[in-house]
Amino acid sequence: MIALTALYPKTADSRFDMDYYLNTHTPLVRERLTPMGLTGIDLYEGLAGGAPDSPPAYAMVGQLKFSTVDELQAALAAHGPELMGDIANFTDVQPIMQISQMV
Repeated sequence: MIALTALYPKTADSRFDMDYYLNTHTPLVRERLTPMGLTGIDLYEGLAGGAPDSPPAYAMVGQLKFSTVDELQAALAAHGPELMGDIANFTDVQPIMQISQMV
């Protein structure tokens, strides 16, 4: 299993529109990428940091799951520009991206 993880940093001044992300962006991702091999999406909203009363490092952590790196790369080549272009509609931070293999 291959995962593309997108981490959206949270700062005192950052903006993250959870409603848009959940109800517009995520359905768009599913619509575009499921026919190209997307097998699942996991979403994690940041609530707190590791220390008591500390803020979360990330507003959202999302994982897009694919069976192979080739499927992921083909999906991103076909729809990445559109999906990346939509990010400005829900946040003003640049996500940190990582491709990983589940072990």
